[in-house]
Parts: sequence; structure tokens; C-alpha cells
Amino acid sequence: MTLRVTNTLTGEKEVFEPRDEDEVLLYYCGLTTSDPAHMGHARSWLHVDAMHRWLEHRGYDVRHVENFTDVNEKIVARVGEAGADEAAVAERYIAALIEDMRSLNLKRAAVYPRVSEHIEEIIAMVERLVEAGYAYEADGSVYFDVTQFEDYGALSNQTLDELEAQGDPAERSEKRNPADFALWKAGGVAPDAIAEHRHGEAAPPEAAADRALTWDSPWGEGRPGWHIECSAMSTTHLDDTIDIHVGGRDLVFPHHENEIAQSEAATGRTFARYWLHTALVEVETDEETEKMSSSLGNFETVSGLVRERGPNVARMWALSAAYNTEAVFSTAALDEAEERWERLERGYEAAVDACDSPAAGATVADEPLREAVADARADFGAAMDDDFNTREALTALLDLVGAVNRHVAEEPYDYRGLRRAIEALETLAGEALGFELGDAGGGGDVRLAEDLVDVVLAAREDARDRGDYERADRLRDDLAALGVEVQDTDEGPEFRLP
Repeated sequence: MTLRVTNTLTGEKEVFEPRDEDEVLLYYCGLTTSDPAHMGHARSWLHVDAMHRWLEHRGYDVRHVENFTDVNEKIVARVGEAGADEAAVAERYIAALIEDMRSLNLKRAAVYPRVSEHIEEIIAMVERLVEAGYAYEADGSVYFDVTQFEDYGALSNQTLDELEAQGDPAERSEKRNPADFALWKAGGVAPDAIAEHRHGEAAPPEAAADRALTWDSPWGEGRPGWHIECSAMSTTHLDDTIDIHVGGRDLVFPHHENEIAQSEAATGRTFARYWLHTALVEVETDEETEKMSSSLGNFETVSGLVRERGPNVARMWALSAAYNTEAVFSTAALDEAEERWERLERGYEAAVDACDSPAAGATVADEPLREAVADARADFGAAMDDDFNTREALTALLDLVGAVNRHVAEEPYDYRGLRRAIEALETLAGEALGFELGDAGGGGDVRLAEDLVDVVLAAREDARDRGDYERADRLRDDLAALGVEVQDTDEGPEFRLP
């Protein structure tokens, strides 16, 4: 079988040919650390995880890098609410993001670089662009001149004449072309740049802006532009040319378009061989659907859904649609995902129980079961090789579960056939798609602990309602002593287990 992927740059489904026959370099644009992760983020995580797993299944050594954007105006807007300064806010949300990743059973990336750790590399890349004539300095800021890069607009299928202005309107008097974008921004963060992102309990914009990070540079004190960050981190931890660059479809322009321009202008090499973009998550409302977004407040957090439904249901919901097709987040969709997961889990457990029973015989042969195992492996592989089509891959697994259920309906059992079915489910559903089968997927101890914390928090809320703040504080302190972090939010208390 041959792996094919849909390359946004060409608009075609292409045979995947990595730069090295044994290794794949994979970069995923990570999150800005200013809010809790929601299920729109998790859907992309889970699909990238499936890509990572399948590439390893095919024998590649995968070097997977995913960044944390810890320098951003949205982070500064949370100062005073989620931390004393920009760095503290970012640190808090990075810790939460890592915990969410672990709760979803994601394979670890090779490294999770942060922007704040790579200022030296960012400045060096900007200097190369200035020296090569692709960028220019203006009043302490540095801009990329889009007219100097011949292929600018190829990823988003736009011409220079069609491009809209980029960046803050206040920058436009400094730029040669309205579509030029910032590589380095002079000074700090302007209060009006964070006002629209500010939450009610955050510090006033003027005070928050004073606690934003800045660095010295050849052009004066300032901060990096958004786009240059990923280019610097990717080339630092992978190579000048990578195999697969993944990100949300909403990042095609301007972020990924700008990554290509500045990276290729700086190195003289192709930046990414294949661009894969995940589709958005739509949330059902009473009258319509809308994009799941932190800014719209219409999201379900990863921690909340994992606590309510478990990681396997979250994974089943995410993978039940291919990465490049839109997914709907609704109670009905989650119910369907839960039913599909339970079918898969029950089928696996039925195979294990029957295989380990005295009724499993060495001379019993059920050819339909054995053929179903072979068909499932072939169909699963064909689906994943067809642009990582997890939807069809899951269909193959559920077809195998159906064959198992038909077989175990009557004794005696085909031991060899059942063992093959178990191995197929463990390899394909477990290793390749990341589901936690058997005892590992139950999550019983974690759910019990979460339920007990919910009981304590309910008692704390009751004490607060009665005005018994001493008891409420004592309950919170007791949870803290056990390592349970409690945060009071507008929607009620949230917590994280140690």
C-alpha cells in the first residue's frame, strides 16, 4: 500500500515521499497559552496523534514538534486574572495543556518549544532576511516585503493584487506595502491591543501592558511577530525542510503563507513538503451552527469532557470524521461516539473472555471470523493510507467487532481466530488509533477521584451560599493539601487533580 495525503499547497492528493526514507519530520502549530484547551483544539491534537501513530506503524521514525506560543497579546490580556505577568499566565496554561494532552493519551512530541526560549533564533532569522533584502526596518520594527518573494500567496491561492492589509492599522504608515507583515515589533504591547481580549477580572489594559515581555534586538527593544516564531522553532528543532506541517484550516492565511515566505527566503530551501490542514469544529445552537472558539465562549473544555465522558469517547468523537472534514460538536454527536466506543470496547472484551475460556478450542476453525480479521487489517490499512481516513478505519474495526460478536454467540470458540482478532484490535485500535482497551481504558480510579472532588466542591459552594466562608476556605485548603488545584471562574469552580 502507498500512503497518500492531501497537500493544501497543490490542492491534490499526492503520494507521500519523505525527504528521508526512514524518518518523518512533523510540525504542528500549537496553541497560544491564554485559555484552557477546548475540544476544537483536541480534535486537531487527536488527528495529529493518529498521523504520528500511523507513520510509526508504517515503520518511520517520527520526529514530532509542537510549539507553545507563550508570547502574545491575548496572554497579556489575562494578566491579573491568571497570573502576575505574561510569563506567569503562560506557565499556568502550559501546565494545564500538558495535563490535557496526557489525559487524552496523546503520544509525546519530541519537544514542545516555547517562543520565549527562542528569541535568539528568531532575531538571527530576522537578521538574515534583512541582509538578503527580503525585510526592512522601520522605526524599530522589521517587516517582510511580500513583493520580494515570488511565490507569495501560493498556499492560499491568492495573488498580490488580491491580498488584504495585514497587521495593526497603526503599522501601515511604516510599511511599504499594506500586505507586508511584522517580523519584529518595536516596544511592548499597546493597551488598546489587549483591550478586546481582556476578561472582567484581569488587570486594566495599561497595567497589564506594563507586565508584557520585551527583549533587546539590533533594532531596539521589542517583541517577535507571530509568524516568525514557528519558522524559527521548526528549523531549530527539525530542519530547514520538514516533511509534514499540520495546522488548523483557519491558519492557511496569513500564518502559514507567511511561514513559507520567511522560511524559504531565509534558508533558500523548501520549507514543508506537505501541508495538511484540519477542518473546524462547528457547535450546534438552537438556530444554527457556529465555529467553536474561545473568543465566542461556545466551547467545551478538554478537561470537562474527559471528566464527563472519558478519553476514549473524546477520541472516538474526534476520529469519527476525517481530519479535513468539518465535525459537529453536540450532545447527539457525543452520544453516538459513546455508543461506538462501547461497541468497540464490548467487542474487544468479548473476544478476550471467549479466547480465555475453556470453550476456546485448538481444533476449532471459524473461517468467517478469520477472514474478518484479515479484511479488517486490510481495510484499516487502506483507509489510513488514504489521507489518514480515520472514519473509514473505525468502520473496519467495528466490522471486525460484529464478526467477533457473531462468533461468540455460540460455543465452541476458535482460539486462533479470537487471538488474531484481539491482536488486530490491540494493534489497530490501541497502538494505531490510541484507544485504551481493557483495564487501561476504564478510568475508574480517576473518575472516582473526580466525583469525590465534585462532592467536596459542592459542599464548599453550599458553605459559601450560607455565608460560612471559614468552612469554605477550609475545604479548599484541604483539597490543596491533597494536591487538588481549585480555580473559581464565572462558570463555577474548576479543578485539576495532581
